[in-house]
Amino acid sequence: MEKMVKRNKSSEELKNLGLKVVKDIEKNKNPSVIVPIRALSNVIFNEKTKTLELGDKTSTRYFFNVAHAKKFLQTIEVASISKDLINEEKHASLRDVFYMAKRTIPGTNVNLVDEQSESDDIIEDLELITENSREQLNVNANKNGSVVGKVTIEDSGDVIRWDKLGSGGWSIPSNVEEIKFKKVDAKYIIYMEKAAVWERLNEDKFWDKQNCIIISSQGQTTRGIRRLLQRLYEEFKLPIYVLCDFDSYGFYIYSVLKYGSINLAHASERLAIPSVKYLGITSNDIEKYGLQKHLIKLKDHDLARLKQISEYDWFKNNKQWQKEFKAMKQNGAKAEIQALSARGITFISEKYLPEKIKNKDFID
Repeated sequence: MEKMVKRNKSSEELKNLGLKVVKDIEKNKNPSVIVPIRALSNVIFNEKTKTLELGDKTSTRYFFNVAHAKKFLQTIEVASISKDLINEEKHASLRDVFYMAKRTIPGTNVNLVDEQSESDDIIEDLELITENSREQLNVNANKNGSVVGKVTIEDSGDVIRWDKLGSGGWSIPSNVEEIKFKKVDAKYIIYMEKAAVWERLNEDKFWDKQNCIIISSQGQTTRGIRRLLQRLYEEFKLPIYVLCDFDSYGFYIYSVLKYGSINLAHASERLAIPSVKYLGITSNDIEKYGLQKHLIKLKDHDLARLKQISEYDWFKNNKQWQKEFKAMKQNGAKAEIQALSARGITFISEKYLPEKIKNKDFID
């Protein structure tokens, strides 16, 4: 019943978007769509909730405007595709939507979309316009994550045990809203940016020995993973630790999980987890575990990224993080988690992580 209500709401919001354009035409007005601006200039850091929020700045796309026309048409086309999906009770991938929208505008030699990034961008706009998530618009991203732990879930009628799925673990879907947790036996969760590190911990049965849940993606975390983490925290109060490289991109991954992302500031309420702690490599670890010989020299793009994140409102007044940023810049180098393998292939699971967690050696 609840699922049907959500579906009807999403369909109704898309219908309202179309009706607004029709009314503009009937009144001989230039058809337009108002879209909240998704950029750093319109993102606010809420000190109270410790999350990013979208401001109230908007832009208007007009059909009869050379600079706006293509984006206006893309918005209407992708909205139409989404409404059809909802009405047919079907789901499409981001790639599917791209191909469904990729066609030549009649009477021209111009494609409605040339790159998937264009249709992806419109879908995020529609989230704001309709106040519905991408998943509620029946659009899903590719699966890109694995999880293992003593957890039993029900997914689409199937009962699944995360600890009985072999070396690959459970593949995390794009939409985790309908998953029901039947049993969760864990003391905490470790999320890691690298699948190779997850495979190491899984092979060592770290999750079983330490009674925890381990989750990974490959690089930047997906929305499905972020929502799964948030649900596990909110519904079971499990501490979440983020295991990343000692580099600006690892720091950014932690930042996105904790505070939310700039592009998805509108979705922070259902994605951000302000309580997460950084458990990854730190400047102290480099000294403590003798990793100096395994550092990687920073390139110009690393330095530029480091400067950018060090100036974020949520980092610039944090003494611990500023210490890490300063150390990285002074060393002119970064360090990968896998550098710990120089101390032994199981060093990370048998000594590094258990000691750090026991000593609460993390950064907030």
